[in-house]
Amino acid sequence: MERQNISRGALLASNLPQLQNLIKRDPLAYREEFLQQWNHYESIRKIFEINPDEQAHHFRQLVSFLSQVAQCYPKETADFPSHISTLLLESYSSLSPDTRKTLIQNLVMLRNKNVITSIELLKTLFPLLPRTTSSALRTFIRKTILSDIRTANLKAKNHKLNRAVQAMLFSMIERGMDGEVLGDKGKLRAPPAANNATKQSGDEAMWAVVLAKELWKKGIWNDSKTVSIVALGCFHPFAKVQSAALHFFLGSDDEDEQESEDEEGPDVKGLQHRREINKKTRSGDKKLMKSMKAAKRKEKRNAETKTPNFPALQLLNDPQSFGEKLYDNLNRYDKRFSLDHKILLMQLLSRIMGAHKLCILGFYTYIVKYLAYHQLHIPAILVSLAQSVHSLTPPDVLMPVVRKLAAEFVHPGVGPEVIAAGINGIREVCRRQPWCMEEDLLSDLVEYRKSRDKGVVTASRGLLQLYREVNPGMLKKRERGKEASMAKKSIEPLPFGHVTDTVANIEGLELLEDHLEKMRTEGGEGVNEEDEEAAWEGWEVASDSSNSDSESDGWINVESDGDDLEITDSEDESPKKGNRKNSAKDDATDDEKDGSKLTAAEEITRVSTLATTKILTPADFALLNDLRIKAATEAVQAGGGSSTKRKLAALEANRKLMNKDAGTMSETFVSEGDILGPRKKTKMDYEERMASIQKGREGREKFGSARGKKKKETPSSSTNREKARNKPIMMIMASGAVRGKKKASLRDKQKKLRAHLDRAKKS
Repeated sequence: MERQNISRGALLASNLPQLQNLIKRDPLAYREEFLQQWNHYESIRKIFEINPDEQAHHFRQLVSFLSQVAQCYPKETADFPSHISTLLLESYSSLSPDTRKTLIQNLVMLRNKNVITSIELLKTLFPLLPRTTSSALRTFIRKTILSDIRTANLKAKNHKLNRAVQAMLFSMIERGMDGEVLGDKGKLRAPPAANNATKQSGDEAMWAVVLAKELWKKGIWNDSKTVSIVALGCFHPFAKVQSAALHFFLGSDDEDEQESEDEEGPDVKGLQHRREINKKTRSGDKKLMKSMKAAKRKEKRNAETKTPNFPALQLLNDPQSFGEKLYDNLNRYDKRFSLDHKILLMQLLSRIMGAHKLCILGFYTYIVKYLAYHQLHIPAILVSLAQSVHSLTPPDVLMPVVRKLAAEFVHPGVGPEVIAAGINGIREVCRRQPWCMEEDLLSDLVEYRKSRDKGVVTASRGLLQLYREVNPGMLKKRERGKEASMAKKSIEPLPFGHVTDTVANIEGLELLEDHLEKMRTEGGEGVNEEDEEAAWEGWEVASDSSNSDSESDGWINVESDGDDLEITDSEDESPKKGNRKNSAKDDATDDEKDGSKLTAAEEITRVSTLATTKILTPADFALLNDLRIKAATEAVQAGGGSSTKRKLAALEANRKLMNKDAGTMSETFVSEGDILGPRKKTKMDYEERMASIQKGREGREKFGSARGKKKKETPSSSTNREKARNKPIMMIMASGAVRGKKKASLRDKQKKLRAHLDRAKKS
């Protein structure tokens, strides 16, 4: 194709934008001009490598030009991306800020034009994160990394890219694992022996943990490898890296809130407020509607990207080894870490022990020295202790801990808040392992229910109620309650190491059977196939054979055994004539007993029939829970006792847990509020104060009194003369008008008197 007749002045090196435009239109026609600029770039690059300050502006222009037209000449520019990457990685510290920004932006442009792959781009950007001092450039690099990985995993998981990036993150953390553990307390926070390489390895590990947390938070990565990356950061020598990894497992991302503030959507309330103040225009309305739509789209996208199905604690590889390493790190470097950092380690270790039922017995010996009422952050320490206990924890290990709690917190020498916290902590420990309590200690703690403080009474009653349910035999006879005293057999928990018996029945299944039977009788038909498929939505269903119907029919036919029993009874000797009345009464009572036995047998066969003839779907179990709640509510309204109310509360709590996302495990752990108990009146925060103020403003005008505006024929405020009549006499005496009258001259008084007389004559 022939080149158009254009003046050579337009193709000079100083007019690179025009040459760039012409090359994009016709690359073959302007190949010679491109090669000329390429040779010029090669010479400038060699000079730039020797002296970066010389011709830096011209070098940046050439790099931008070549990045724009690199896709037009792939063979000639095959080594161009490697030139930029080598320059950034080897000479980053000697480059000027403008040159760094230009090179990184052009490298990202080459990735957007598919000149290089994502792996080549990320291999260059990852090492630059800890070396960049500019916050704007660091934010740009972080956003580029996250957006590139998100785009690659948008339609389907890009396992090749994910494995490569995860390997890079692993290597970034492992580089500094061999260093000395640096604490966050005193002189060990920043030792003088730490060189630049050690600091750089700590920064690299910090960025690796931050990026892994961001990718997990946005729902891009949700596998066990991501959890393993952050778990490796929990044992890094730098305390800052450990803290970031610990916050990830504990579910508190306070450190990342400032970094993610720039990614938040528009402030809708601020826009609406400015709209009310500024001038109303159509363009302003359109901008407001557009911003509100963008905010709704972002909120919907954030809700979709959350993946709470697999919590990080459940995806840990070998939790026992992880917990033992955490305890070793906590115990060995106890004097190097601050109290806040040690509490983070204790909280994570206790949650892992409770979630996976681990037995790390040294943890209870370690935590005993912190069990004192004057210890800082003692509620968090008590929460860690309670969360670490489970049904497989040996009671012998917990008995000294419970004694220590009672000796330190529950005695007359401390305040009622301390006693309530101590009893609540003991209750949470005993709830998970009831055998760790002694009878003498339990009787002493139960006596605190007669205290005058409400918090202490509530805590003591909670402990009493717990042992009424799990082991009333440890209580005195008058403290066991009505149900435990009337029971034939005392309720005792299973001994340590024993498991519960096999489940022979599903509680409340007869309610579901009655409900389904009622639906069949009202509708006239069974459950549709579409409803059955909808109930199994999201579940894998195995094929069901038709043999179950025949088998269930066979089990139902077994009910004819009652006739055989009546035949065998008739073979007995007939009663005497004199005892016919007594025999008739005995027969009647026997018939009633047999009828009750038959009805009980029918109940058992009915439950077993439903359990063996129908595969219960998740929707059936949800319906069963609702039916049980409805039946418990009716029993409470009919005058049921305290046990019925507790059963209803337990069912409602179970329904809340079922409706709550499975990923948030906050309901399964103890909070500081459970330890502190109810308080009289806590200080309100800003949101609570504003809500109270808004509640007080309901039903009244915005400002001012309504007397002068509403009670007149023409709504208006009061005049100044009306206001002056109601002023206090002392204010009037001190006013300027009264003082002016006192100081008036005789001439002024005569003028006022003459004017008054003239007005009187005219009237």
